[in-house]
Amino acid sequence: MGGLDRIVILDFGSQTTALIGRRIRELGIYAEILPGDATLSDEDLAGVHGIILSGSPQSVYDGGAQVDQRIYQCGLPLLGICYGLQRMTVDLGGRVEALAKREAGGIEVTIGLKSPSILKKPNWDAMNFFSGFLLRDDLSLWNIFTGNKCISSFNAWMSHGDTLVELAPGFVEAGSSANGYPAIVYHREKPWFGLQFHPEVSHCELGNAILASFVTGVCRCPAVWNMKDYLDKTVAALQTAAADKTILLLISGGVDSTVAAALLLRALPPEQLHLMYLDTGLMRKDETIEVRQILKSLGARHIHIVHCADEFFAALAGLTAPEEKRTAIGDLFIRIQEREVEKLNLPGDYLLVQGTLYTDLIESGKGVGKKARLIKSHHNVGSPLVEAKRAVGKILEPLDKLYKDEVRALGRLLGIDEAVVGRHPFPGPGLAVRILGEVTAEKCATLREADALFISELKARQNPLTGKCLYDEIWQAFAVLLPLRSVGVAGDERRYGWVLALRAVTSTDGMTADVYPFNAKDIIEISTLITNTVQEIGRITFDISSKPPATIEWE
Repeated sequence: MGGLDRIVILDFGSQTTALIGRRIRELGIYAEILPGDATLSDEDLAGVHGIILSGSPQSVYDGGAQVDQRIYQCGLPLLGICYGLQRMTVDLGGRVEALAKREAGGIEVTIGLKSPSILKKPNWDAMNFFSGFLLRDDLSLWNIFTGNKCISSFNAWMSHGDTLVELAPGFVEAGSSANGYPAIVYHREKPWFGLQFHPEVSHCELGNAILASFVTGVCRCPAVWNMKDYLDKTVAALQTAAADKTILLLISGGVDSTVAAALLLRALPPEQLHLMYLDTGLMRKDETIEVRQILKSLGARHIHIVHCADEFFAALAGLTAPEEKRTAIGDLFIRIQEREVEKLNLPGDYLLVQGTLYTDLIESGKGVGKKARLIKSHHNVGSPLVEAKRAVGKILEPLDKLYKDEVRALGRLLGIDEAVVGRHPFPGPGLAVRILGEVTAEKCATLREADALFISELKARQNPLTGKCLYDEIWQAFAVLLPLRSVGVAGDERRYGWVLALRAVTSTDGMTADVYPFNAKDIIEISTLITNTVQEIGRITFDISSKPPATIEWE
């Protein structure tokens, strides 16, 4: 990336590191994510306008990655976020200590210097940075720095167990949390800033404006990056990596693998590309028919449909733990793929391409650095066989720097139909992770019918306030079959039917999510329709958990 105008983000393992990059890319500025402990050469820093230090699940005193000290001598603007601020503080002579009680979630931050008299002259970098915090016309930048009438506050998003107890020399506290701890700091003379909250998270008020004030106001990085540029670069990279090799893409039927297929068909001759879809028995209703139609419309010539439901149900028999199910599915995916590839007589050096997103990688602990923690494994990320292929360089993942909404934007740029691009996310392991407990063909059939009814109703119903159909207002909606039976009445008889949970959330990127606020009439009517139609379902609940603390999927 040497020479390209950009912002570098040092990744210390935070689950939201890539979100920082995504927010910056929305401003038309390229963001490059590097490991937090990366050694930075002159070539690495060529074209870099500023450096952001990410958060981390670790403490600076407990195995946290060490940063290349060169960042403090290179003269570039720095922004430390959460752990990144604590890393800067300790590196530069300050002190950090553990909190008696973590600061987490939405917490009010008040803007204002604790010691306004220390300001001798305007700090124009700081002025530019704090322009992102302005809430009202009567709060001027000068008031922030002099303490006059500085009563402004906003709701920030926090997640940390340590705090600054002594600022590094030259730093000034310019904002504090409702608990009285430093939340915003800046250096009196150098373009260095720190936030003890996460501006990249959508729940953080002013977050985008704060990041923009740093990358455009302080770093003065030109806005020259866009999705068309990303498409062009990715096509060129695929052409170089693939050369004349045979390519195999595993298709799930979801948005990610469909966009990956369209991307490959844009970059390579269709004869070079083989698309394999495994009908696992764990898919949505009519999935196989739709997949074949979509791939043909994209111009694919080699489409291989493998019917292997019996094998997957056999592999899942007796398994109840989520990670066991994911691993079994991931391993079987690769084993069947390898077996079917042999039947196709493809060359031994073929490349496997997957529609893996950055969220898949970071939830599986596969972030850019080595400090990310596992939330859940993904069948196309964490299985031993996939790891082995990745280790020998036989896997290409052209979407692994993108979030779901960016993948949709790329799909639209590639000309994919909106009905496909706008489809809700569907997990790679399919219905297996939406059936709690053991997975059977009978349970899948029950869940498949209930889920199809739920989705069809969302597409048929409108929000009277916005005029949009409910499906388009929701980021992800689905049904979950619980390992519980509940007593009910059918006619004059008592019966025990399965308990079904309905889930519907709104989100921007899948890293955080809120419950969709259904009109009571809609959710009641949908529930009644499902229980009246799918005889195996006896009771329905609605999941009202946000992310965090819950995940979007149940397993």
